[in-house]
Amino acid sequence: MGYDLSGRVVAITGASSGIGAATALLCAKSGAAVALGARRSDRIDALAKQIEDEGGAAAAITVDVASEDQARGFVEGAHHKLGRIDALVNNAGVMLLGPVEGADTAQWRQMIDVNVLGLLYCTHAALPLMREQGGGHIVNVSSVAGRRASLGAAVYNFTKFGVTGFSEGLRQEALHSNVRVTIIEPGFVETELLSHNEGNPFVMQAGEKIKGEIGEVLKAEDIADAIVHSLAAPSHVSINEVLVRPTRQRT
Repeated sequence: MGYDLSGRVVAITGASSGIGAATALLCAKSGAAVALGARRSDRIDALAKQIEDEGGAAAAITVDVASEDQARGFVEGAHHKLGRIDALVNNAGVMLLGPVEGADTAQWRQMIDVNVLGLLYCTHAALPLMREQGGGHIVNVSSVAGRRASLGAAVYNFTKFGVTGFSEGLRQEALHSNVRVTIIEPGFVETELLSHNEGNPFVMQAGEKIKGEIGEVLKAEDIADAIVHSLAAPSHVSINEVLVRPTRQRT
């Protein structure tokens, strides 16, 4: 199915790989100009060039969303470079798993800084810009871990349950500014997310075991399609929550 995002500007965090990069490519293919935000400048520069070479419009803006100033700079920079901001896809995320007891608490702060505060900072910067232009769309990429807690993921669950609660509260507030809010909750996706735990062999082995039990897991493009489907819905339709699991994922 083809989508039409002609004339829109979509800003995407975590755009250097995985779901973010796939979403940027599909948005551009659907006619949107895209602002690409990530820490890895070389990756988003290359992605912007690819989009431009294919006839699209893109702006690469290096950002660490854990910094409030950088997060605001990304959103305002996207607005300045591309003229407006119709949608913000809060996709940047970190998944560091393991037990609570004995954990490296620096990893907790990293997840909270990126998964929660980074999303809040970007949203805070985008809302007034969207209100002033007459509307917009906030898409928050959460996880099935924001609906179901599991052993070894307690703090990751904490951040993603927070995103779910925030998204519903924001939806009720932002509708008065004609801003739609969507939360996307992927199951097991083949991305770099699990590799954040490469220093923890137990977690990596558990992840590979789950992947083996599922068989065919989701691709980043599957989640990009869910995001762009939500963005492309008619203006009177707000798709608030999308949970996407691999067919054979049990939990």
